[in-house]
Amino acid sequence: MAYEVKLTTDGLLINWLREVGEHVSASDVIAEVEADKATVEIEAGSDGTLLELRAEPGDEIGEGTVIAVIGASGEAAAQEPDTAPAVVEPAKTTRAPAADGNGAAMTDDGRIKASPLARRMAADKGIDLSRVQGSGPGGRIVKSDIENFAEKPMLPPMPASAPATGGQATWGKLPEEDVDVIPLSRMRRAIADGTIRSKSNTPHFYVTVEADVEPLLALRKETNSALAEEGIKISVNDLLIKALALSLREFPNLNSHYYGDRLVQHHRVNIGISVALPDNGLVNVVCHDADSVSLREMAVNNKAMYERARSGKIKPDDIRGATFTISNLGPFNVKDFSAIISSPEAGILAVSSAQRVPVVREDGTLGAGTRMNMTLSVDHRVSNGAEGAGFMNHLRELVENPLRLLDLRGV
Repeated sequence: MAYEVKLTTDGLLINWLREVGEHVSASDVIAEVEADKATVEIEAGSDGTLLELRAEPGDEIGEGTVIAVIGASGEAAAQEPDTAPAVVEPAKTTRAPAADGNGAAMTDDGRIKASPLARRMAADKGIDLSRVQGSGPGGRIVKSDIENFAEKPMLPPMPASAPATGGQATWGKLPEEDVDVIPLSRMRRAIADGTIRSKSNTPHFYVTVEADVEPLLALRKETNSALAEEGIKISVNDLLIKALALSLREFPNLNSHYYGDRLVQHHRVNIGISVALPDNGLVNVVCHDADSVSLREMAVNNKAMYERARSGKIKPDDIRGATFTISNLGPFNVKDFSAIISSPEAGILAVSSAQRVPVVREDGTLGAGTRMNMTLSVDHRVSNGAEGAGFMNHLRELVENPLRLLDLRGV
């Protein structure tokens, strides 16, 4: 029976890497699709012969659309219905545009409904998608909406000391030779849209704790020494991800997504990891089942994901399914910071640098120690200060007693 390869995210088909008639394995990458924040590699998903390609490079393709068919050599591909839409719209509740007819339709998780091509065109033209009214299904913004969009000019207020006679008011505009105009990339625009929506719509509150990380650093050194022959290195971030995941297992309410009229609590603990990319980009890759996977396996998988993300060749599973996110600026000598929640997640953990600081020992004498600040950003619609504090104290206990992060059957 023929196997249909379906797209798992909205995207723009960049190119096919295999041709009709070729034999492919399930793990073979057959196409590359440009999503909002990265180039996603599409795997075949089944062993067999590539019988049919149902899209052309440059096509906008919706999530769930069949783009290829794989089966036995000589097998006929199932006939695609004549009425099949080029873009399949996900079934999501839509909020109506603003009353002035100048606002974009949005999903119930606060995401603007727009095709990938429309997003790219808007970024190139410097158009704010929130000001565009979509004409596609469910208010989705499509290519023609961007082509036909005419933004109403928004000028700064008239200076109080406007010239009385002669000349034309400059409205504070600088001479062209004094500025560089840099168009926003598609990724930077997506980041801007997402953070604005989250910060505007999500009531953040913050809880910060300081942790003694000397035991964690000592354990990491000892563990990596034991794994040196295998070429495996466990990072501080791997250990923090494990501690975060175990804490979420104890505080399942924070492993939830908020959707306005309901709270969805996840059974799996999948940690999104913020990865900085070249050219000021950012993408969250996902460590799946971080509470149960071994540190050894986590270290290998995370390293591979980071490399794919930085080279612009991520897989769909790399960015799918996060239930909570961690942002670690430890390598950048940062004392403290707070992060913006990735909606609809209930929170995000911001990790600062481990620093040598003066400490007061238990006997009251002064000494030197290694401390690290961690700040939890929480959606107040989901949780409260008491739960946030309890969660952070549990997390600190794990960080300061890191043997509890190890699987006694093996690292």
